[in-house]
Amino acid sequence: MQDDCSRLVSALFFKQFLKRPFQIASIIPSSKALVERVASKMDFSQPRVIAEYGPGEGVHSREIARRMCPDSHLLLFELDRAFARDLERQFAGDRRVRVIHGDAASLPHELKRHRIDRCDYILSGIPFSILKIEKKRALLEKTYDALALGGSFIIYQVTNELKQHATLFEHAQSEYFLQNIPPMFITVFQKTHLLDGHKRRTLQTASLSVSAHRSA
Repeated sequence: MQDDCSRLVSALFFKQFLKRPFQIASIIPSSKALVERVASKMDFSQPRVIAEYGPGEGVHSREIARRMCPDSHLLLFELDRAFARDLERQFAGDRRVRVIHGDAASLPHELKRHRIDRCDYILSGIPFSILKIEKKRALLEKTYDALALGGSFIIYQVTNELKQHATLFEHAQSEYFLQNIPPMFITVFQKTHLLDGHKRRTLQTASLSVSAHRSA
């Protein structure tokens, strides 16, 4: 039964990839090894609030839900309607999981709507490299603000270009993970203290200057 379900989900993933190759970015879901490595970056020893941008067919979501404590919360932001419907079916019996058919930029609104203060972890597999700089910058700022102190923004991407833009985060650690097709950069950005307005503007301006220089 589970194998049949996996084949159906993989067929859905392939179908949606053909429709939106740049949005989905990979022709196959993340490998089991990548899923486990990404999950290992999180501490599940106590209840957590976790958000995931672009869960697709849910390979990371299922592993996170499997490891989460009963009082944890998992918010899944999925733009693709077919994926969102499938995620709703997968997690229909799990009250810890909420599927939001919408943009990741709606995270602050959804946190407020569900009376959640901050996230402990935010995970993303969406291809940031295809986003325009203004949208990329706005989403990074919302992500930073939505994280609790000590929280982490964890990404897995084909390129590591987001590192030059995520200047609001005080610490970033990357690894190149080969046990996936294609290989992925896994980067953990940590929020270790609050930024005042002046320092925030300075870091954002520096990020834009670097982007403009590289585009020239």
